[in-house]
Amino acid sequence: MGAKRPAKRRHPWLKRIGLVVLLIMAGLLLSIIAFRFINPPVTSVMIAEKLKGTTLKHRWVPFEAMARDLPLAVIASEDGRFCVHWGVDWGAVKDAVEEAKRRHRSFRGASTITMQTAKNLYLFTDRSYVRKVLEVPLAYLLTLFWPKRRVIEVYLNIAQWGPGIFGAEAASQNYFHKSAAELTRREALLLAAALPNPLLRNPAKPSPRMLRIAKSVERRMPILATRSSCVAPELFRQSASGQRRG
Repeated sequence: MGAKRPAKRRHPWLKRIGLVVLLIMAGLLLSIIAFRFINPPVTSVMIAEKLKGTTLKHRWVPFEAMARDLPLAVIASEDGRFCVHWGVDWGAVKDAVEEAKRRHRSFRGASTITMQTAKNLYLFTDRSYVRKVLEVPLAYLLTLFWPKRRVIEVYLNIAQWGPGIFGAEAASQNYFHKSAAELTRREALLLAAALPNPLLRNPAKPSPRMLRIAKSVERRMPILATRSSCVAPELFRQSASGQRRG
């Protein structure tokens, strides 16, 4: 008989790590399915702000309780192809990478509304390639289980609009002293213009640059209204016709 082969060493810690990863993934999937029907009570970004000692301002309101111009202004500002991509706009990613190469700077931008929703719910706000990579599968999962209208509703309720200010209702109350349902078109545009840098941009005291951005977003809104029927076709048709009359 040949020499007895030594038994392979087992690593029980690998099995434990694998089990933990599976449990995390299962919990993540279950939460995504649940949040299709249940409003998320808190997000990772809110938790991070709370740990810093920031007082949180947040009140959930349904999509129907927001001014009709707000979701369209946000889509026009943040993600013009929101209704046609599957959570990730690879064309925008390619453009952002090429621009970064031309300007010799780090990769920025190209986050869709779905990716930003995933980031605000589950990830962190620090700019990094790791976060960008994690946003992609999360965005696909949200698109798989949520309709587009739910994505924009959740985004508008958890997006950060200032230190400790989360969601359109809290932002409307804080900056304009009115509910999100009562926002004027100008106020909706200023809120949309603040989103790319909400910690530095104040919708109530817009800089000249913010005003230029808001004007640019307003010019795109009639075009985007015809491309955003996945969210609220009846509202967006009214918004587009209202702009043409104006």
